Amino acid sequence: MKILVTGGLGFIGSHVVVELQEQGYEVIAVDNLSNTSKEVVDQIASITGVQPTFEELDLREKESVVNFFDRHNDIGGIIHFAASKAVGESVENPLLYYENNVNALVLLLQQVQDRELGFIFSSSCTVYGQADELPITESAPIKPAESPYGNTKQIGEEIIRDTCRVKPNLSAIALRYFNPIGAHESAKIGELPLGVPQNLVPYITQTAIGVREQLSVFGDDYPTRDGTAIRDYIHVVDLAKAHVAALQRLIEKSANDNFEVFNVGTGTGSTVMEVVRAFEKSTGQPLNYKIVDRREGDVVAAYAQTDKAQRVLGWKSKYSLEEALASAWAWEQQVRSRKN
Repeated sequence: MKILVTGGLGFIGSHVVVELQEQGYEVIAVDNLSNTSKEVVDQIASITGVQPTFEELDLREKESVVNFFDRHNDIGGIIHFAASKAVGESVENPLLYYENNVNALVLLLQQVQDRELGFIFSSSCTVYGQADELPITESAPIKPAESPYGNTKQIGEEIIRDTCRVKPNLSAIALRYFNPIGAHESAKIGELPLGVPQNLVPYITQTAIGVREQLSVFGDDYPTRDGTAIRDYIHVVDLAKAHVAALQRLIEKSANDNFEVFNVGTGTGSTVMEVVRAFEKSTGQPLNYKIVDRREGDVVAAYAQTDKAQRVLGWKSKYSLEEALASAWAWEQQVRSRKN
């Protein structure tokens, strides 16, 4: 079966392409290369032995999207990653996030709404805002978003749910990720943000290797065990395997409804300082960090209840925080060795 992966050369997308190819799927990856490079195609090929089909495509350009689907009318499933993803940046530039994350989704759905296919949406735990209870279950109320980024994920889910309601051939699963980190064991693909990292772990690894002078820890006055914010950090390979499990459910048409949601996390919350200490322990690299003011849009704590994914999808995370951080460090070292 031919699967379209949008944002397929990005951090999570590239790992999902690897997992799909290793399971025998034919993959078409599209990406506008705004936060990655074409080199990732060759890296995927070197891991799997299969060169994925790649097309440079900006999903905000309607004519290009229409043309793409005119040429590819045999796609059996779509995994949609293409979106901007930084909370802080979304606060500073909300219109960019609504254009990238909402408009592009609408254009994509307009082209496939009448086809019989499965659609997996890259959603986020940010849809829960600051949850009333921890761990967070899929039935937790959707709170007003803390950031434009979080709001685009809420809106995205609503758009897909409304479309599925009137288009019974379209079946969709929204995977609500917690915090993806780490890299493939080959150290050939990983998280390589262009410019200054917006996420914790790439900033940690870039600080450890000397690209960044110092890591900023945003706030130490949260009501947590050490005052720093708590998140659920999941290895990106575990996350990629969850997508394959969700895709299989859609292909087998075993869902109870044509729109379902699943949390994808480890079920364990770690504070920012615990992540710092775990990195230092797993790599032997000391980190230069400082405590700074809280960052607008951040919630105090979020970690997943993952029983539903385990029960329904047959999926569970297996990598530890230390293993994920060690893989991220191996990737960072590989990146720098190639650049030098």
